[in-house]
Amino acid sequence: MDTLAKQPSDISIEQWRSRGEILDLCGHNIFVCDEGDAQLPVILLIHGFPTSSWDWQALWPELRKHYRLIALDMLGFGFSDKPNQRNYTIHAQADIVEALIREKSLGEFHVLAHDYGDTVTQELLARQLEKTGAGTWLSCCLLNGGLFPETHRALLTQKLLLSPLGGFINRFSGFKQFKKNFSRVFGANTQPSAEELNSFWQLITTNGGKHIFHNLMTYINDRREHRERWVSGLQNAQVPMALINGSVDPVSGKHMVARYKELNCRLDYLAELSEIGHYPQVEDPKAVLEHYLKFLNL
Repeated sequence: MDTLAKQPSDISIEQWRSRGEILDLCGHNIFVCDEGDAQLPVILLIHGFPTSSWDWQALWPELRKHYRLIALDMLGFGFSDKPNQRNYTIHAQADIVEALIREKSLGEFHVLAHDYGDTVTQELLARQLEKTGAGTWLSCCLLNGGLFPETHRALLTQKLLLSPLGGFINRFSGFKQFKKNFSRVFGANTQPSAEELNSFWQLITTNGGKHIFHNLMTYINDRREHRERWVSGLQNAQVPMALINGSVDPVSGKHMVARYKELNCRLDYLAELSEIGHYPQVEDPKAVLEHYLKFLNL
């Protein structure tokens, strides 16, 4: 069955890099892509693990017609700095995002996030509720992500990388293992192409990134430690909230949406994509665009 077969990526990673800039944010070199008329409403896009802002490229051309788009590669990802340290934290990533908001003098903006970026967004939402956050949010849309540690079904590879053996396992893992594990979280009919897999791997390994793979995994511990704060941010959000979720994602699929509803988190718009996995914006960008624009125009 190939009804959901995808076309090759329109924007190569080399083209993506050439369209961005490197900013000094919180003492780190952070890659940022900022495109669109300054007079247009702003969407801030926050990517997932283990990839980068390039994840958004299939949505970019259409969204750019109506919005100014700003996306970053968080610390340890994509074209940004990748220090070899074990203390990567969601709070530090949120600090970098807020430094970007201030650097760009953003007033009001929408937030679109995925996966690891969802967790960063949860911390940013908590700061908004405390009236300490940067800028004023207009809306928030979350794609597949581990919003609740009790429903996050980490892959065995993730568990091993998080363990004390993480550095050893990472040293002997390569593209073959990445290809196998990464493809597992996609839908059966929307598997990543060879071109996409090569591009994702190139972005991961840029700036010596492979050697820190296990260090980035500590975000799973952050989710457990700060669960109450981050769930409260979803329950008490003061802006419209949307979920666009790939249902067959083994990590955070339809079971995550069910938990979201059980916990009475704010939900103004829901789209459940029945044949899509963990990367909706890569697997079915047309559907994501349709639903996201519908949400923004409510």
